[in-house]
Amino acid sequence: MATSSQTSDWQGRYFHIDQILDRPGPRTDPAFLAGDGVKDFLRNQAKILVIGAGGLGCEILANLALTGFKDIHVIDMDTIDISNLNRQFLFRPKDVGKPKATVAAEFIMKRVPGVKVTPYFGKIQDKDDDYYLQFNLVICGLDSVEARRWMNATLVNLVDPENPESLKPLIDGGTEGFKGQARVILPTITSCYECSLDMLNKPTAFPICTIANTPRLPEHCIEWASVLEWPRVQGDKKLDTDDPEHIGWLLKVASARAKEFNIEGVTWSLTQGVVKNIIPAIASTNAIISAACCNEAFKIATSSAAYLNNYFMLIGTDGVYSYTFEHEKRDDCPVCGGESLELSISSDFTVEQLIELLVEKQDIQIKKPSLSTPTAQIYLQAPPQLEEATRPNLAKKVSDIVQTGGEVTVTASTLPFNLSLRINYT
Repeated sequence: MATSSQTSDWQGRYFHIDQILDRPGPRTDPAFLAGDGVKDFLRNQAKILVIGAGGLGCEILANLALTGFKDIHVIDMDTIDISNLNRQFLFRPKDVGKPKATVAAEFIMKRVPGVKVTPYFGKIQDKDDDYYLQFNLVICGLDSVEARRWMNATLVNLVDPENPESLKPLIDGGTEGFKGQARVILPTITSCYECSLDMLNKPTAFPICTIANTPRLPEHCIEWASVLEWPRVQGDKKLDTDDPEHIGWLLKVASARAKEFNIEGVTWSLTQGVVKNIIPAIASTNAIISAACCNEAFKIATSSAAYLNNYFMLIGTDGVYSYTFEHEKRDDCPVCGGESLELSISSDFTVEQLIELLVEKQDIQIKKPSLSTPTAQIYLQAPPQLEEATRPNLAKKVSDIVQTGGEVTVTASTLPFNLSLRINYT
């Protein structure tokens, strides 16, 4: 197969795209320079990173390749499961068990001549700043809030005010059943992903008393296996929701529990869905949202039209409804804002109660937070020696450690930023 753009571009390949790039239009950006220059940038210079090669990622990769982007990189840490085949159309039964990123890249390069797709089978956290600086823009097609937060914070931290090239636009797409969203984030300039955490639906939580004593649903049995039985049987061994052996263990234990209470419906896919909080994906929603993301990528890369400012919502539960609006920056955003987050608590609040509040608070959502002040360590989740040394502080009142108006720094291993809290007492 030919690899150069000259030998692989057949006559008329970009006829429709060139209608947009050959002349300016009424909504064209003033910086747009129609003609060969912008076409050369799109097809020979632009380098795009796609994060995720699942339901959204497969559509995004295909759309980018067919639009004219020829240097695409893709990252995904998952392997192909047979349940993916109904909507992730780059995969076939023979691909089950193989890395999604690798298979998707090979499929696109075979189907769309002249396009180079570079896969990476691993985590986004494996790459350093220099890796992300090489791209013109980043598109996220993830199903994980934590991964989105990490990517968002990383791109914000990359920005150097003296180097305009360090600002990498982030286009984020997400779907939840028949609902979806696409947004454009210009790090440090527009509202970032962290600014909108309070818009997310809280994960479904089952009361401990129900799952422990009176389960009525297959989900209760799975939650019992993961929350209560796994720590009891496996001890300190961490549950890896991406490990088939761990999911298999949970399925076996949950099935036995379900049989005991005459409950039906515990399956492999439901077990994965409960422990990973997976929402069933709809192929048509993925297609619409990925198209919206790629449309924004094309507009940003070519300046051929005004890009989204900055949030697009799709609601397909009752008919088809879409809406765009500008989500505003939060001044107290721990990632892109410059101010500490004000937090008022009771003067009787213990350190343990403060940690529980931070985990539950919708606009923070930090798992296993560690707390410190500029002069002391309040409570550290890891390593084990420091956790043991600071554990007695959990029972202490926060007011005995931090004065009114004092600052507490919150960190978590899953997030590449520190959250600064200004504590006030009521």
